[in-house]
Amino acid sequence: MNSMIEVKNLTKDYGFNRGVFDISFHIEKGEVFGFLGPNGAGKSTTVRHLMGFSKPDKGDTTIYQMSTFENYDKILKHVGYIPGELALPSGLTGKAFIRHIEDLTKNKNPERQKILLDKFELSNKELSLPTKQMSLGSKRKLIIVSAFMHDPDIYILDEPTSGLDPFMQDVFIELIKEEKKRGKTILFSSHIFNEIDATCDRISIIKDGRIVSSFNAHDFKHNQDKLYELTFKNQSDYLTLLKSKNDWITIVDITPVDFKIIVSVNDQHINEFIDLLKNLDILHFHHMKETLESYFLSFYSEDKNFGGIE
Repeated sequence: MNSMIEVKNLTKDYGFNRGVFDISFHIEKGEVFGFLGPNGAGKSTTVRHLMGFSKPDKGDTTIYQMSTFENYDKILKHVGYIPGELALPSGLTGKAFIRHIEDLTKNKNPERQKILLDKFELSNKELSLPTKQMSLGSKRKLIIVSAFMHDPDIYILDEPTSGLDPFMQDVFIELIKEEKKRGKTILFSSHIFNEIDATCDRISIIKDGRIVSSFNAHDFKHNQDKLYELTFKNQSDYLTLLKSKNDWITIVDITPVDFKIIVSVNDQHINEFIDLLKNLDILHFHHMKETLESYFLSFYSEDKNFGGIE
């Protein structure tokens, strides 16, 4: 294992169940790691600790095996960072802000900078405006260009497409895919399913400051356990399946009033499953393809309000 980024038992307790609690994950060289959760789940708190902006109550965050809180200045030039909330310095134009980032990272790459400015359609006219007068979309594009223009080895991205229009969101996803091919290491924190689904190698879901699931994205997409929803015409056949003794059937959910059952069956038992069903009177049969969204929502289904998910 060649971990470029590591979070070890990170805890930051702000009280009233706010913060992050015993968070652990690692990101290997060349990997895109998706950190998925709604606003307020603890994503930004984790990112701020990785950037060295905050000191943990417990645990540690490291980049290049160096504690980020103690080595912020050494790590900065190797990391491209996009914050979730935009707070650009006042009194600077877009061009001046770019020069400011060049000074901080001690790295100038005018050729790459131009490619990124063209890609995100940032004109000289827009860059000549004070950042305070720029639109939200232009500010976000300016931050993206500033994070990527010095061609760092590591990217830490917190809700990077917030404020972008759908076209520019797609441009950004393509940029992440390009950087992935170039072997860059990326933490992609987001609440938008298609961004995570399209780019990430591994994914962790965070809820109430705790990681509730971590999995390989390829394995998830090619999972051989399939979900099926069946509605029966009568109670007798409904009960026949419900009371089935076959250990290759897992009952996931039932709705007795509608004679409805959701089951999980592995592909290797599909013929046996069909044989079982052919003697039952079925009103409705539906293969429920599990998506990243449906899997995520299974952890939040009991919550009435958990805004900020797309």
